[in-house]
Amino acid sequence: MTERGEASRINAKLHKNSGRNNTKGDASWNQYVLDFKEFSKSFSITQNVWAKVVTDTLRVDKHKSPAICLILDGKTRLAIIEWSEFERLVENDNDS
Repeated sequence: MTERGEASRINAKLHKNSGRNNTKGDASWNQYVLDFKEFSKSFSITQNVWAKVVTDTLRVDKHKSPAICLILDGKTRLAIIEWSEFERLVENDNDS
């Protein structure tokens, strides 16, 4: 996986130097700031990992939501978002 390849899959806008400049995070997509993580078997979410993603998102745009894009073994793709964001998505889906 490359961040470029994963961002391209969903038409996300990559951040220059993978967030090491002024624009933190790996990419922006719709209302999300994304942080791509690829692991072969597992990935542990800690309070510090999530805090960094949230902080990076606030530095990009305080109106966007943080998301971790987790790719396991190059096949399984998961999105990790805040519960309040998940509830908002479900509510919007039920309104349709």
